[in-house]
Amino acid sequence: MRKTVVILGSLALVTFGYLLGQTNALSPAALFAQDNKQGEAPPGPLAELSEETQAKIKAAANALTAAVEALKQEGVYESATVGINTFGILSGQFNSLRDLQSIQQVDPETFAALYAGLATPEVAVKLSRDPENRLTYDGRVIRIYPVSRLKFMYSVRAAITGEELPLEQSGGVQVKKKAEESEE
Repeated sequence: MRKTVVILGSLALVTFGYLLGQTNALSPAALFAQDNKQGEAPPGPLAELSEETQAKIKAAANALTAAVEALKQEGVYESATVGINTFGILSGQFNSLRDLQSIQQVDPETFAALYAGLATPEVAVKLSRDPENRLTYDGRVIRIYPVSRLKFMYSVRAAITGEELPLEQSGGVQVKKKAEESEE
């Protein structure tokens, strides 16, 4: 009798485990990175932002647009993408078009914009995908700037904006702030 109970109990456990496995009752849901359907807006935080915050963001965008115009007048800004590139603007001198054409390396914001389909018309005609689905320009894979250049650009940005960035701890190149230079 004891042997029968053990066999039936084992059979019941195996059956129960099989049923759980088939129904995925205890399995986590599968997660897949997928594009949104064309024309479908992703859920956004706009409804969650106060009118005051939205107004401040709009004011910042207007200030960045004015900064782009000033940089263009000085001949130190040219972008390979449409829209505002805050990384380039706050770095002072920015020419992602030249970098894309010469070394196929761009800043992270340009990289993201290119993948999002926001290339300027002159750049868009030279973009394609390689067999691994990486974005290419003139047949060469587009990459993000090397870490050393990113650190340098962040240090220049900190010098211009007065931001306190922990660049020394991460090995970044330090650039003296303009206020410090005038005091010396």
